[in-house]
Formats: sequence, structure tokens, C-alpha cells
Amino acid sequence: MKLTILTTAVLLTTTNLSAIATAENLQHIQQLLSTKQCQQCDLSGAGLVVADLAGAKLSGADLSRANLSRANLMGADLTGANLSGASLNGANLSGANLSGANLGGTDLRDAFLANAQLFGTSLNTAYVQGAIGIPQYAGTPEDFYAWGVGEANRGNYKAAIEFYNQALILKPDFAPAFLARGVARFNLGNPAGATQDAQKAGEIFNAQGNPVGYQTSQDMIRGIEIAQNPPKARSGTSLGNAIVGVGSLLFQLLSPF
Repeated sequence: MKLTILTTAVLLTTTNLSAIATAENLQHIQQLLSTKQCQQCDLSGAGLVVADLAGAKLSGADLSRANLSRANLMGADLTGANLSGASLNGANLSGANLSGANLGGTDLRDAFLANAQLFGTSLNTAYVQGAIGIPQYAGTPEDFYAWGVGEANRGNYKAAIEFYNQALILKPDFAPAFLARGVARFNLGNPAGATQDAQKAGEIFNAQGNPVGYQTSQDMIRGIEIAQNPPKARSGTSLGNAIVGVGSLLFQLLSPF
């Protein structure tokens, strides 16, 4: 009997605490939407799709697992906010301050980040495919290269080139980025630019004493030549095969670097 009473009391207490937490969460959501002032608020799991939160004050707020897809967060203060697992897919974060924010597993795909502040944050586990305006200090050359490869895998070669460009600004002798950019340029119908990038990659690989990378660059140059002049190709080599060969270099030869 005593055990039954104790169990019932525990269940009631747990239920009451859950109801209180939910009520507080709703109160914070209403506060945010009505005042755009909700520092340190509990907004975990909140549904804020397409919400107009321009200039909102959300420093230190818990927005973990919140759905902020396509929300307007232009100029918002998100310093120190917990955005782990949150969706900011397609959100406007231009001019927003995300310094010190937790972006672990955050969905930033197709987000607009022009002039956003990302000091003290890490994008290593965030999803950034299609994101526009990631500042150079927010990633290493290897990060930008990897993001470029991801965009190339999606067939988004223009975005891939932008990431490769940022990698090369940070690390001008990053030969794999030249080679990858060449593949992207080739796929966009710019064989001259692709050849130029492959030649540059070959020079750097050679200077760095990397025979595998150098040979890869030369193979790519020859592949582009075959693609441009199919009648001169060796017997049994078609234009289609040459194009496939050049494209496959990215997957076969860049991954080890």
C-alpha cells in the first residue's frame, strides 16, 4: 500500500513538473514572438518556422532542436546560444551574431550568413551545404575544401568553386583545391580554366615532392585534351569515356590529401 502511494506520488510529481516545463516553454515562445527579447530563455524544440525574428535578442537562449527553418534572423543576437540539433535551413542570418554559439549538428543548409559573426564557434559537425557567406575565419582550408567536395558531389559546381576559392585564399599552395576546382570548372563547360587549374596543381605537387599528385594533374590535363579533341583520341576512346575519366579523378585521387 505504501509502495503504491509512493509510486503514485512520484508519477504525479513528474507529470506536474512536465506540465510546468511545457508551460514555461510556451511562455518563452510567446515572449519571443511578441517582444523579440528572450535572453537565456528555454526555447528547446520550439516551432519557429518562417518566424520574423530580425534583431531578436537571444543571447544564451536554449534553442536546441528548435525548428527555425526559413526564419528571418537578420541582425539577431545569438551569442552563446545553444543551437545544437536546431534547423536553420534556409534561414536569413545576415548580420547575426552567433559568436560562441553551440552549432553541433545544426542544420545550416541554404542559410544566408553574409556578415554574420561566428567567432568562437565550430562548424565541424554542422550541415552547411548550400550555405552562403561563411566567413573565412570560420573554417580551415581543409574545411572549405571538404565543403566544396560536398557541393560537387551534389552537382552544385558553382558553390563548390566558391568553397575552393576560400580554401585557396587561406592556403595558396593547397594543390588538391586547385585540382578539385579544375574538375568543377570542367563540369561547368570551362575546359581552359580546368586545364589552367590542373597545370597549377601539377606545379605545386611537383615542388612539394608529391609524384602521385603530379601524375594525377598530368592525367587530368590529358583527359581534358581527349575530351576536347575526340577524333585524335586513341582507338576505342570516346568523348563520353574521357569526360567520365576526368570526373572520376576527384573521387579517386583527391581523397587521400
